[in-house]
Amino acid sequence: DAERFGDVGADTLGHIAEACAKGEADNGRKGPLNLPNLTRLGLAKAHEGSTGFIPAGMDGNAEVIGAYAWAHEMSSGKDTPSGHWEIAGVPVLFEWGYFSDHENSFPQELLDKLVERANLPGYLGNCHSSGTVILDQLGEEHMKTGKPIFYTSADSVFQIACHEETFGLDKLYELCEIAREELTNGGYNIGRVIARPFIGDKAGNFQRTGNRHDLAVEPPAPTVLQKLV
Repeated sequence: DAERFGDVGADTLGHIAEACAKGEADNGRKGPLNLPNLTRLGLAKAHEGSTGFIPAGMDGNAEVIGAYAWAHEMSSGKDTPSGHWEIAGVPVLFEWGYFSDHENSFPQELLDKLVERANLPGYLGNCHSSGTVILDQLGEEHMKTGKPIFYTSADSVFQIACHEETFGLDKLYELCEIAREELTNGGYNIGRVIARPFIGDKAGNFQRTGNRHDLAVEPPAPTVLQKLV
């Protein structure tokens, strides 16, 4: 389903190897991608099995001393929880909900409930955006007004960016808990609510901090982690 998300041709290893072979990665290193130990463990052969070709510059004739394999995803969608769940034995065989409109992305009913329940002065954003770009666009206004920044992307996410000091980290987490409840109870089927705290005092020097917090839905079935413990 890569065509649904603009990801046709995604191949991290292959593209890195291609860039190295073309001399485009000669920055503190030089020449083709050289991973002799991983190649002996089967990395190049696994790539060949998955894509049909050995990564550029890697030795397809090297002796393989390890066991290797490749897999094809079963899950629908491209979001992080889907990949994690499938690795853990619970593929996503249903469709996530998405906020597909690039502007005015969220239903007004949802926004009204968030404003009411969290006693907000309003909100900013309500659109698709890069998390760093939207801070430069709306970070200063957020600090002046106390209005949280709501945004989303091609993934099944509802993201909330707030300043750690002027808005408060605990208040942001509480708002995300409310958003998680409303999205779940409202049947939106959104995979994650993400708290995106940031610091700084003006556009150009806003920085997201390490206090991000993801509120994901529970897997629909036991994972291999339950089997292990």
